[in-house]
Amino acid sequence: MPNIRRLLIENVQPPRGRQGWHGGPTSSGALRGVDEVQARWRPGANRKSIWELTLHIAYWTYAVRRKLRAGRDSAAPSRFGRSPANWPRLPEPADAPAWAADVALLRLERERLVEASASVPVAALDDRPPGSRRWTYGELIIGIAQHDAYHTGQLQLVKRLWQERRTTRA
Repeated sequence: MPNIRRLLIENVQPPRGRQGWHGGPTSSGALRGVDEVQARWRPGANRKSIWELTLHIAYWTYAVRRKLRAGRDSAAPSRFGRSPANWPRLPEPADAPAWAADVALLRLERERLVEASASVPVAALDDRPPGSRRWTYGELIIGIAQHDAYHTGQLQLVKRLWQERRTTRA
């Protein structure tokens, strides 16, 4: 695989046994050990929960994958399976099976994103996908890696706040 493509893909999904360049986990890795109670918890008024962040990351992973596959993947669903798309509502009931399903959704979308990223020819990285007026294929791949790292930091912060909340109550 040409070096630039490998670098782009490894920013989206580091190889097994390696963390992201920032030293932390991927969004999927950050969810290990999080149960549905912790996932639903909000650290404050008007703050997002781990579950909401997870669905938001899954949506944008889906959206970028679709742009990368535009014109080449007629089997891809035209809409994200949750609504509203950008910040989907939690399912009813927001229980352990629903949380497991949403974590699985994120993992599946990330796998599909890696496949879609790998399918973009190196020569096309500076081109815009059909229907995109602004971002090139390469910018979309780097952008979703940055988006994921940003929100993974938020996941880690909410996990710490959850732990501190439990410690201060004890």
